[in-house]
Amino acid sequence: MPTATDRVRHRGWPRVPLVAFLIVCAALLHLTAQEVSLPNAPDSVKFAVIGDMGTGDPEQYDVAQQMARFHAKFAFGHVITLGDNIYGGQGPQDLVKKFSQPYKPLLDAGVRFYAALGNHDDPANVSYPLWNMGGQRYYAYVVKNVAFFVLDSDQLDPKQVTWITNALKASHDAWKICYFHHPLYSDGATHGSSVDLRVVLEPLFVANGVNVVLSGHDHIYERTTPQKGITYFVSGAAGQLRKGDTRPSAMAAAHYDQDRSFMLVEVGANDLAFQAISRTGVTVDKGTIHRPVKAPEQDLP
Repeated sequence: MPTATDRVRHRGWPRVPLVAFLIVCAALLHLTAQEVSLPNAPDSVKFAVIGDMGTGDPEQYDVAQQMARFHAKFAFGHVITLGDNIYGGQGPQDLVKKFSQPYKPLLDAGVRFYAALGNHDDPANVSYPLWNMGGQRYYAYVVKNVAFFVLDSDQLDPKQVTWITNALKASHDAWKICYFHHPLYSDGATHGSSVDLRVVLEPLFVANGVNVVLSGHDHIYERTTPQKGITYFVSGAAGQLRKGDTRPSAMAAAHYDQDRSFMLVEVGANDLAFQAISRTGVTVDKGTIHRPVKAPEQDLP
């Protein structure tokens, strides 16, 4: 059996101590694990995604630190949060411990957060300045060629349905991304798909050209195969985790439930690239969604 003092030699390699060889291999693996796999184009829309994060526990801080490390290489301009932003107490000190403190490096770098509410959030926090909700439970904003629509899936009343219907119809942006807390499609065993919401929202999304929908609630990561042309993500493990909770069905394109995670997303003219990353910096899913572009209509002679 080799010992720590044994030397490793391969043809053409110098002799090196086994311990030193293993340390170098571990360092190379660490660097590889923390690589950005996105195009990182200069004029694209770049953002990060977190959900179900506000525990104040060390694992939330670990994810936040990993986000800051990736931001140094991939300068995303904003972060979308998918609800359950704060668990437990929601007073001023809780907002510090569970939000402004863990994400301080990003906030100091000028990264803006745009929150959706979850069932654990205090509705009064729509006025929390760092969440940029403007005092509203649901709202929309545009970054270059991407329109973002934020819903309150905990209280989907008729007024909100009318609002999202009109907002989607009025948008002529190249990309339409919706996000909210409860997933329309999920293989999480604890909650799973919110079919009642799907019945109401999915026809609106399909009819009005929504490209991507992101939600949390289930404390896992999952990406679906396109459902009626729309790709759905669950990213609800930036603080909470239900290890082993995924029960993948035929609709699951990828899933991860072994550790906390977050996402990076980059949107160009016709392609959206995504990368899901674990708490330790390992890429657990990546890919590209292509936006079909209609050919311009030609006048008849």
